Amino acid sequence: MLEILSRLAARPVLAFEMLVASLFANILALATPIFVIQVLNRYVAHGVDSTLITLCSGAIIAVALEYGFRRARLHFAEAVNTGPNEALALGSYDVLTTARATAMDMLPPGLRREMVSGADTVRQAYTAPYLCTAMDVPFALVFVAALFLLAPMLALVTVTFLIVVFVLVAGGLMSLRGPTKEMTTITGRRGALVDSAIVGADAVRAFNSAGFLKRRWAREIKALEGLRRRVGLRQSMVTTSIQSLTALMTIALITVAALLVVTGKLDVGAMIGANIMAARALQPVAGLAQQTEGWAKAKQARDMFREFTRLPRERVDGTAIANYSGRLEIKDASFSYPGASGPLFEQLNLSLNAGEVMVITGANGSGKTTLARMLVGLLEPARGNLLVDGVDLAQIAPVWWREQVVYLPQEPRFMNATLRENLLAFNQNLDAGAMHDLLVRVGLDKYVDENQMGMDLMLVNGGSNLSLGIRRRLALARALSHNGKLVVLDEPTEGLDADGARHVYQVMNDLAAKGHTIIACSHDAQIIRGAHHVLDLNIKPVPRFSSAAAQNGQAVTSSNGTGSNGTPPNGTGAAS
Repeated sequence: MLEILSRLAARPVLAFEMLVASLFANILALATPIFVIQVLNRYVAHGVDSTLITLCSGAIIAVALEYGFRRARLHFAEAVNTGPNEALALGSYDVLTTARATAMDMLPPGLRREMVSGADTVRQAYTAPYLCTAMDVPFALVFVAALFLLAPMLALVTVTFLIVVFVLVAGGLMSLRGPTKEMTTITGRRGALVDSAIVGADAVRAFNSAGFLKRRWAREIKALEGLRRRVGLRQSMVTTSIQSLTALMTIALITVAALLVVTGKLDVGAMIGANIMAARALQPVAGLAQQTEGWAKAKQARDMFREFTRLPRERVDGTAIANYSGRLEIKDASFSYPGASGPLFEQLNLSLNAGEVMVITGANGSGKTTLARMLVGLLEPARGNLLVDGVDLAQIAPVWWREQVVYLPQEPRFMNATLRENLLAFNQNLDAGAMHDLLVRVGLDKYVDENQMGMDLMLVNGGSNLSLGIRRRLALARALSHNGKLVVLDEPTEGLDADGARHVYQVMNDLAAKGHTIIACSHDAQIIRGAHHVLDLNIKPVPRFSSAAAQNGQAVTSSNGTGSNGTPPNGTGAAS
């Protein structure tokens, strides 16, 4: 009910119009029981046809007007719901796309999906018809007042049953909160199992994991069905109880009314009309019972959404550097994941001048990808500073910064959209010629030209319908769509054939020749051979940052030079 009140309070003019429409609709609803009373007392008693025609005409007009007011109120309710529903849906997706990576990494994908789909749960619970039903509840007093005018005892009986039914509905709503919360948790876990079966389909089959997943799935389904059964039984109990209470109210009303008729304090017409009025008074309160499960789920969804919105968000403001040179400095930086026994690294200090090349080495899990994500601004150091041209990255606008970085992640992921849309999402100013040039640079022009869909090739499941090599080269093309001065490549040649690696080397040479600063997480000997500096993350807890020595007896060339035969660039080798 608080949700309904907040929606009405947000649109006070529409709320007032709904209130007026509800008042008139409920007053006009009195026409039917009054018609019954008048027919029984006046027409049946005297048999004057003109009286019956007049009563019928008046009742039909009242019904038509009531219909008009209820239809108008329904349109007002739709307008009241539109804003909150859209805000909830947009807000949940906004959090999903702008929350800090460290916060999102802590949430299972299934739970994230449930948080976003919670907007639909709320929308389904607070539809316009249910909003109108809730609006009718206080106007039950209109019928109680009419009953009071007929006989105070009848009004008292009706109010008693109204209170009992209202308490029953409220109790049913409270009793469903626990089970619905558990159902949401299980649904999230079930979603994770679905992801495992879809995204990891080959692994499930190749490693005979189907049995394990089926057992987990059966356990979750059993628990979910048990909760649904509990919820269904409680909902059914509330509905059945209300039906029984309605019947008991009729018995009580007719009994009291009959006593009043016998004593001459009420006539038969009023007795029948009073029963109709009492039923109309109870109708909206009973209608709430049908929505107790929906409101319980909506309450859980709203609570989850509030928790979701408390996740720390990425900054949307900040400064920009007029002409970023590519210079980077890290001072006393450390990073550790929540719950980890120790930091991945600490007291990390290094300095790169514009145009220099650094290779990051280390075993799996040593922190290479973490450091790469930190350089892009996806993660923040637990302590220390990252400086770009002397400005702390914490002061830089994230959107601007990512346009200055050529970033190739270790596990490239794409939007479920066309190849063209994936490139345009990062740089909306790309035209067909620019996109083709990007594909040529990474050696994918022939692949796209020979594909029947061309640039309209649809990428699904984050691009998993493409081979790893194609995904990696396509991700490099996407990264190159902005001519960033800082290049961060995470395992750039991993999973590539000789031709793919050759194109990556050529891209690195071209970038180095133009004075871009390059940081590569790699074990590729050719890339290591072309580096000015090496950062060894295997050294714990303080990584070792050193100059790379010239290899194979060959002097190290200028940072503006390119390696021969498509090999990575060689640098000056000067230590910072």
